[in-house]
Amino acid sequence: MPRLHHYLPNQAVLVLLLFSSIASAAIVEHVLHVNDVVVKPLCKEQIIPAGNGSLPGPTINVREGDTLVVNVINNSTYNVTIHWHGVFQLKSTWMDGANMITQCPIQPSNNFTYQFDITGQEGTLLWHAHVVNLRATLHGALVIRPRSGRPYPFPKPYKEVPIIFQQWWDTDVRLLQLRPAPVSDAYLINGLAGDSYPCSKNRMFNLKVVQGKTYLLRIINAALNTHLFFKIANHNVTVVAADAVYTTPYLTDVMILTPGQTVDVLLTADQPIGKYYMATVPYISAIGIPTPDIKPTRGLIVYEGATSSSSPVKPLMPATTDIATAHTFSSNITSLVGGPHWKPVPRHVDEKMFITMGLGLDPCPSGTKCIGPLGQRYAGSLNNRTFMIPQTISMQEAYFYNITGVYTEDFPDQPPLKFDYAKFQQRTNSDMKMMFPERKTSVKTIRFNSTVEIVLQNTAILSPESHPMHLHGFNFYVLGYGFGNYDPIRDARKLNLFNPQMHNTVGVPPGGWVVLRFVANNPGVWLFHCHMDAHLPYGIMNAFIVQNGPTPETSLPSPPSNLPQCTRDPTIYDSRTTNTDLSY
Repeated sequence: MPRLHHYLPNQAVLVLLLFSSIASAAIVEHVLHVNDVVVKPLCKEQIIPAGNGSLPGPTINVREGDTLVVNVINNSTYNVTIHWHGVFQLKSTWMDGANMITQCPIQPSNNFTYQFDITGQEGTLLWHAHVVNLRATLHGALVIRPRSGRPYPFPKPYKEVPIIFQQWWDTDVRLLQLRPAPVSDAYLINGLAGDSYPCSKNRMFNLKVVQGKTYLLRIINAALNTHLFFKIANHNVTVVAADAVYTTPYLTDVMILTPGQTVDVLLTADQPIGKYYMATVPYISAIGIPTPDIKPTRGLIVYEGATSSSSPVKPLMPATTDIATAHTFSSNITSLVGGPHWKPVPRHVDEKMFITMGLGLDPCPSGTKCIGPLGQRYAGSLNNRTFMIPQTISMQEAYFYNITGVYTEDFPDQPPLKFDYAKFQQRTNSDMKMMFPERKTSVKTIRFNSTVEIVLQNTAILSPESHPMHLHGFNFYVLGYGFGNYDPIRDARKLNLFNPQMHNTVGVPPGGWVVLRFVANNPGVWLFHCHMDAHLPYGIMNAFIVQNGPTPETSLPSPPSNLPQCTRDPTIYDSRTTNTDLSY
């Protein structure tokens, strides 16, 4: 029989239809109240937007094949959208929740219902706000289990535990865009700062375990701007999924997650009875930038039978600049060949793109003092294009209704000049003008069902650092990683076409490259952007328009009648206002 959750009377007709359809599917309904609430992770009370009054917000549990219905009621003082990070949104592109890309925001005292099917995915994802920096506190886990009666492709765990990492500032998160890459006051595990920070010594996440039992930890990095290392003292874990894609089991004692990534691991409580710290520390990949004195954020693994007086064992954490450890973990994950929803890598490529990326500079507006090098202001770009988000209508509405003047379909497949990292190191001040990007809403249009290959080259123009690039609406095969300039002959021979890992978010190594491949089988407008929110006002993003297929089933449907309408939104990511007004 189908599972019904939070059944509402006005769904009666739909439920009757459901009973006559696939028995393993269900309609899962939730109400998400977005309110301004007072929290105190450290020593200072702070008002934040939160989902259903908690930090993190509620975990949403579904099974593959279910229909998820979430009514978002915005009682906060912020404009809000909710993005279902990693969900394919097949035939439901309007539900992606990307602000000013697929919808206008839900304004205060308004609501909007997201409804979509969960198809071809199992594992851990997340939901989060997609307006300014609200993702810092407005987020939660999205857990997708196999259909009823279908097992995991690994031994059934004794218990499943979501573990969410967060980044915390003792300030209004909207003010973070007033300064570039602001250093946070703390990191949190499931909303708690732990005993490394003042005023939180007795507020620490505790996981009670039974010796000999195995636990499935569903780990999510919801931090706004920071990659995070994670370890558990004296314990190894086995990675079994990443970004809701099953992996070849991979044994490790340390993990690295970029903002927006998820990892599912099996933890066996196989150590002597006692207490063991779990800990996170930031991974600071920006070479040459001073690193502050960073405290680990800690939680506790507490074995059943442990005495209250026993001292927890501490893990030996990687250095915050340990590029080798980060690369080892990231590059050793592989897909579970033949596992649920696995598909072989398409060998024929229809579209090839080479995209340079990173932070650069833009001319300082006349009469304004800018804080960037040579008196310029910071700007981010992909192929020398700084993306400007529309302000009056969403891009997908402009595309669907054929409204001109909102975007241009001229995003280049190659950078304007071939990038040479070694020559760049010899640049002079007069060369800096070549770094000024073109500022426009530029998109790449792709034919339906095309196979697209992208080489992402991290240019490290101002400072080498890893950029976590997130693609809405798709998973992509990660065929290879490397450092330095990508060599299309030498490096192409090393690409993994047999069992590459799959992701929706991938970290591009500092001063290095990554090769992605995906099938554009999902019509609509899809955002591709750096998932460090500090970089979004700089414009490190673009959008892909996937054209309609040959049938109604493979075409972008009409927008829902209750899609939020646009007004001038002062809290959208917009390089035109943010960089000009703040003079980065």
